[in-house]
Amino acid sequence: MMKYFLPLGGFILLCALLFFGLGNDPKKVPSPFIGKPAPAFELPRLYADGETLSPADMQGKVWLLNVWASWCVSCRAEHAVITKLIGDTGIDIVGLNYKDTDDEAKRWLTQFGNPYYAIAVDAEGRTGIDWGVYGVPETFVIDKKGTIRLKHIGPVTVDDLKTELIPLIETLRGESA
Repeated sequence: MMKYFLPLGGFILLCALLFFGLGNDPKKVPSPFIGKPAPAFELPRLYADGETLSPADMQGKVWLLNVWASWCVSCRAEHAVITKLIGDTGIDIVGLNYKDTDDEAKRWLTQFGNPYYAIAVDAEGRTGIDWGVYGVPETFVIDKKGTIRLKHIGPVTVDDLKTELIPLIETLRGESA
């Protein structure tokens, strides 16, 4: 009798796990980085030979780190929204060019425009790993003290700007450093 209930129990458990997994929003992955200092890096800048960029360069201001790549299809859809965000808020956005070549990144930016305050080159993807990047695009909001306040997985949409990013940016700008 037990030989019939064991497979049935396993099947029911598998169905429950599948149901639970399908009911979750992949954009709502909890991040252990929220409320913690932004991971340090010092990477070469895309358009400034011999210069580097690090989170310390952004200390004292609210800013975003947008992880993107020329090979990323979703990054194309997001690009116009990121440009709109800069136009609406004047926020400085650091682009983290992830696992890309300089030539491809520059070609992409020539084609679609360069809205970024600065672009750090993460050719090997190690900095992305330090920041807990699952894939591109991903966007982080960092406060004046250098603390990560939000991680947005996937392309930012106009709705995300209105409901999530712009209200948070305005709140953080109102806080003292």
